[in-house]
Amino acid sequence: MTIGEGILLSDDLIFTSRITGTASHFGGRMRVARTPAALITLAEQQPPACVILDLGHDSLDISTVVIALRALSDPSPQVIAYGSHVAVDVLRAAREAGCDRVMPRSQFVEQLPTAMRDWLGFQA
Repeated sequence: MTIGEGILLSDDLIFTSRITGTASHFGGRMRVARTPAALITLAEQQPPACVILDLGHDSLDISTVVIALRALSDPSPQVIAYGSHVAVDVLRAAREAGCDRVMPRSQFVEQLPTAMRDWLGFQA
């Protein structure tokens, strides 16, 4: 696990900028994957402290991704997932798949400025 490094799965360029900028603010870095396969490849190359998943990503199979991430290293990266508040089944599936944190997008946005430091593994 690499402290200060995360990987983001998202194809939303504006939201990606917000997340990567927040990581930079704390002295960290978010690598960006546009596909689940690219995410797993990046994580295998260098296991991150956290992985942030946009549950609205079209090709995301949450169970497959979480299983692959859990097999990477010990400890495995913290997995944070966010999605639409109306996609109740998708949020539930992420919880059942074993994501560490699952939240509606609005809650994610609210917590991002304060929680990113912890997600990246920096000590308080």
